Amino acid sequence: MIRHLVLFKLNDGVGRDEPRVIAGAKAFQELDGLVPELEFWECAWNITDRPIAYDFAINSAVADADALKRYLEHPAHQAAAAQWREFATWVIADYEF
Repeated sequence: MIRHLVLFKLNDGVGRDEPRVIAGAKAFQELDGLVPELEFWECAWNITDRPIAYDFAINSAVADADALKRYLEHPAHQAAAAQWREFATWVIADYEF
């Protein structure tokens, strides 16, 4: 299994309540059930206000490297990520467990 973690940081001046941010979060929330490779999926907004904290997190799992590749190339994932490119940066970690 591969754990795929993503942490998003909204760009300066961008708020969670903006329509484009709400749409971006919804696009990721809707991936659960749309992408067959996802064996585990959760995403949510950060609940702390620490200055080093990121704003939104994805915690997911896939069976193997091929499944991760298919997930990353899936049109729904590509569309969701494209939305976030407009207003956020992110870091990713993929590891086997």
